[in-house]
Amino acid sequence: MKKINSESFDPYQIIKYPLSTEKSIRQIEFDNQLTFVVDKKAKKSDIKRAVEELFKVKVTKVNVQNSIKGQKKAYVKLSSENLASDISADLGLI
Repeated sequence: MKKINSESFDPYQIIKYPLSTEKSIRQIEFDNQLTFVVDKKAKKSDIKRAVEELFKVKVTKVNVQNSIKGQKKAYVKLSSENLASDISADLGLI
């Protein structure tokens, strides 16, 4: 896989769109966690950097899951000083 330079890093190519399923809404409310569909080639460090740049928040943990449909989902846990409900309200999820 090609290494991403700091000059050519585009967070909009890493993160495709947020998910608003029942599970992801529950995670927003109770776990301070956001769920995104991301590029298949994105690494955890790329996803963390993209979320921090786009939403100006502090990310504590990133988990990824490759679905059967060919999508890659990222479960992004935010620090306690940033609320996932505020970010999701800005995105129009809640």
